[in-house]
Amino acid sequence: MITITKITDKSDLEAAYAVREKVFVEEQQVPREEEYDEFEEIAQHYLARYNTIPCGAARWRKTNKGIKLERFAVLADYRNKAIGSRILEQVLQDVKAAYPNEVVYLHAQVPAVPFYGRQGFVAEGPMFSECDIDHYKMILHA
Repeated sequence: MITITKITDKSDLEAAYAVREKVFVEEQQVPREEEYDEFEEIAQHYLARYNTIPCGAARWRKTNKGIKLERFAVLADYRNKAIGSRILEQVLQDVKAAYPNEVVYLHAQVPAVPFYGRQGFVAEGPMFSECDIDHYKMILHA
């Protein structure tokens, strides 16, 4: 069973950080100082659980360009179980309720472009690198 929670307490936030640490810092070699930034306190954070086990994380925040979805991560052992889709669905539901007229965008790692494309996002502009990982900016057109 998959549950998605909008984080409201410190223990859930620590669990989400642990997922991000494993996926981004350990697996993808993103420098820790790049993974955690000045937006942690203003972003809305989410935690996914599979049978009560923390296994996914995400966040979103308002920017001067719209609503930016960020830090979507699912632990390797839990990929291809619809956890990423469920996190994205919940985040989009909350974002659209709070900001129905805002542009929603993200920076997708190249391997994740098809996933976001299936969810209604469209790549815009040239490929670029963040933390030595190739990305495309994608905008929601659904």
